[in-house]
Amino acid sequence: MMNELMGKLAELLPAGSPFPDLLVAAPEIVLATGAMLLLLIGVFREKGGTRFIAWASVLLLAVVGLFVLSPAGESAVAFGGTFVVDRFSSYVKIILLTGSAIAIVISLGFIRAERIERFEFPLLIVFATLGMMIMVSANDLVTLYLGVELQSLPIYVLAAFNRDSLRSSEAGLKYFVLGALSSGLLLYGASLIYGFSGTTSFPLISEVLQGEGAKIGLTFGLVFLAASLAFKVSAVPFHMWTPDVYEGAPTPVTAFMGLAPKAAALALFARAMIEPFGPITVQWQQVLVFISVASMVLGAFAAIGQNNVKRLMAYSTIGHMGYALAALAAGTPEGVQGLLIYIAIYLAMTAGTFVCILSMRRSEGMVESIDDLAGLSRNQPLMAAALATFMFSLAGVPPLAGFFGKWYVFAAAIHAKLYWLAIVGVLSSVVSAYYYLRIVKVMYFDEPAQPFEQPMGRSMALVLAGTALFVLFFCVYPGPLVASAETAASALFH
Repeated sequence: MMNELMGKLAELLPAGSPFPDLLVAAPEIVLATGAMLLLLIGVFREKGGTRFIAWASVLLLAVVGLFVLSPAGESAVAFGGTFVVDRFSSYVKIILLTGSAIAIVISLGFIRAERIERFEFPLLIVFATLGMMIMVSANDLVTLYLGVELQSLPIYVLAAFNRDSLRSSEAGLKYFVLGALSSGLLLYGASLIYGFSGTTSFPLISEVLQGEGAKIGLTFGLVFLAASLAFKVSAVPFHMWTPDVYEGAPTPVTAFMGLAPKAAALALFARAMIEPFGPITVQWQQVLVFISVASMVLGAFAAIGQNNVKRLMAYSTIGHMGYALAALAAGTPEGVQGLLIYIAIYLAMTAGTFVCILSMRRSEGMVESIDDLAGLSRNQPLMAAALATFMFSLAGVPPLAGFFGKWYVFAAAIHAKLYWLAIVGVLSSVVSAYYYLRIVKVMYFDEPAQPFEQPMGRSMALVLAGTALFVLFFCVYPGPLVASAETAASALFH
């Protein structure tokens, strides 16, 4: 129905009208308009409207998801070719909208308990999601930069949202300062690419490389661009902000940062490497292989000594970004397919894990030590079983979803003849299994600690059940996700 309506509307528009471009960007326009409307409602509404704004934001994200699914064509470009909508962007946008909606839902209990219940919180997530959607549809370096900044600015505020907490303010300031450095690298790299190619358009850059080859200045620009994107995905050696910001930021913000922004950055990384720089894959492949190996190794070993569960998840994120980049390093449709499958599975595992972390609350407040999970299997057996499922899946234990995510990643690396990259990835998975299984051991075999507050909220329990079932039964029916990822990946190699 929506496909037919938009098609008829496009036919009625006069030639040369700007409205066809607006139809291509309809999801982003609806999201921006809805977010600004909710902002006005929040300003004029009396105190206590945070919950209403939050659920209205979730509804808005769901409506935007319908618009994302509505285009019937393979691909379309708008605004002079700077903005593209294709199967790749649509696949990733659905993941982004899902991750952002989950982040809003699981944050409600926390912000109420911590007395930071302000209506701006869900709206900042919505505006960050708008930036992420622009990122994955960027077909030009300028659009890429605008999307990255629109995504980053709300997250800077979210990281420092708890103004009464020194740790939160410190986390926001660290992320802002290092994010500014990342933006500088991105702009400098984009200026070099423009200077040596004469264009900022991805397709035109690809044409220049096919005709003239890679000039030294353009290669340097590519390195700076890759460094900036590596910062966004928390990849080594640009990971330094991740443990401190994850630990200091409010826990729902940490959860959000581990969900949608990572998926958006990885998708942008894939588009920015493959579409404009596909003709020189061999050159950027070397950079990605180094970043991937360094991230997998550091993520595996640095997390072993951590006792703060949020800090441990930060190093876990670094390691998992290494696995995802191993798929991208293959530079093949199979590699991008593995990346997209891994993004979806990682979102489910991370969302479920952070629901459990947000439930680690006692009368005196939130607790974050792994030792506080002692005896959880006797106090809250269902929550312990779910958390154990996520830990086994993050470790890559079959037949859980995490195993299949790594299977597709390493298979793509092997088929691209990056054998030693796959070997390093498998060995890193073995090492990282230690700290995941340590959490399971603490929950099931240590003497019980003081129990957490019960019961878990209904919305959080629903998210926990849904993600746990996905992780458990992905192996039973993986077809739809695998087929969607294959179709999306092929869009980058047209």
